[in-house]
Amino acid sequence: MLRTVWFYMILVLSVLATTIALPVWHVFGLLGMKDAQHKCGHYVAYYWGRILLSAAAVKVEIQGLENVPAEGSVVFVGNHQSNFDIFVLLGCINKSKSFLAKVELAKIPIVHSWMQKMKCVFIDRGNMRQSIKAIQRCIEVIKEGQSMVIFPEGTRSKGPDMGEFKKGSLRVAEKSGAPVVPVAISGTYRIMEANNGRISPVAVTVKIAPPIIYDSLSKEEQGNIHTILRDTIAENVSDK
Repeated sequence: MLRTVWFYMILVLSVLATTIALPVWHVFGLLGMKDAQHKCGHYVAYYWGRILLSAAAVKVEIQGLENVPAEGSVVFVGNHQSNFDIFVLLGCINKSKSFLAKVELAKIPIVHSWMQKMKCVFIDRGNMRQSIKAIQRCIEVIKEGQSMVIFPEGTRSKGPDMGEFKKGSLRVAEKSGAPVVPVAISGTYRIMEANNGRISPVAVTVKIAPPIIYDSLSKEEQGNIHTILRDTIAENVSDK
């Protein structure tokens, strides 16, 4: 119980602390220093993720970082076990990235502001027209040079079993032309979801598979990209 209280206290304080960097981000913009502005948003998110993982005493073993292209934008496609998946990806993969996120996150003060600055895209899965626009915006963000994280299951599994990958969100991989990097996340559900919301210090494993180039696939493989990605990730997910 004390760890849970500690974690949420650090969560709130760290979110409030990020407001110190907001004026800096705006000054960089006013000065036309777009690269510095971009890095500011990235490192705020990166260190925020690391702080929260530390507060929860979560240890992350990450394998395959060499499979993340150093240059250019990519589409990270991962399974989704827990809310902590976001902190893990923010704090353990040091590459600027946005998220295709559920629209409910747009209601969180300060966090929403930083998500906008990171070019995150909010999707309302109950609104087909808005969902199509969100996918199109993701493609634009990637073509602008920002990497994007997508969870094609659409919601947390809250356990080791993976749901089906929805084809719609993977249109981003088809249309953006960016390499698709499969990310298998194992054990994050044990941090919170398996404990009725209480925080538990556990070991988490992240395995990054070699990137897939959509245009290099056959027509048949392109039509089954959702299955190929799901199978690739499932092969690397381990229940610890």
